[in-house]
Amino acid sequence: MARSERLSSILALVAEHGHVDVEQIVDTLAISPATARRDLDALAEQQLLARTRGGAVAHSVAYDLPIRYKNQQNSEAKLAIARAASELVPRGAVIGLCGGTTTTAVVEELMSRSDIMMPATDPGLTVVTNALNMAMQLSMRPQIKTVVTGGVVHQRSYELIGSYTEAVLGSITLDVAFVGVNGIDTVVGPTAHDEREAAISALMASRATRAVVVTDSSKIDKRAFAAIGATRIFGTLITDSGITNEQHQRLTDAGYEVIIAS
Repeated sequence: MARSERLSSILALVAEHGHVDVEQIVDTLAISPATARRDLDALAEQQLLARTRGGAVAHSVAYDLPIRYKNQQNSEAKLAIARAASELVPRGAVIGLCGGTTTTAVVEELMSRSDIMMPATDPGLTVVTNALNMAMQLSMRPQIKTVVTGGVVHQRSYELIGSYTEAVLGSITLDVAFVGVNGIDTVVGPTAHDEREAAISALMASRATRAVVVTDSSKIDKRAFAAIGATRIFGTLITDSGITNEQHQRLTDAGYEVIIAS
């Protein structure tokens, strides 16, 4: 693996977990501990992360989005989830999408649909989003009406948050909302690392006729810092085939319609 690829992969690990240690880098990238430490030192010199004893933590800079989106973990699972999510969206629907790698995959899947992209006098799809990267992608598709919520840019994720975002979302209705999460369990429901992003995700879900969690199976039985609304705000979960039978049963018993993307 080239050095540039190693550095990008390390940043992807930090973006995903908020921290990384040398042992994790060694196991993931199959490199020596000495090489891992040199790479961490190089990234720290560029102020892309902060070194700790035995590893590193995320630095408050805007590397997160490009690395996070270009070097996805569990990318095959997310593509499968995106295809399953697309099947829930009829042509002409109004949908909401919060930021994240899985929801970005949903956008890309929707943009590949011929029924949505065919020329017509009415929009093939209306997308409401608070994610700047999605808005940029969608702005190139005249067949899709793109509504950006407005708000204050979160420097780490490029998502729009705050009272301006809430004001826009509070004045619209959606057919379907797709929300990515950092964790989901049957007690507290879906959760996110950032409480401000969690609040926007909960509000978007509350404005939809159908609110859907889209997440790969590695996030099941995990909890992050901030709960995303009430536990019953979401009725559907789309995940990949890595979900266990026991997890599936518990989520179903908790009231979720669980869709497993093949």
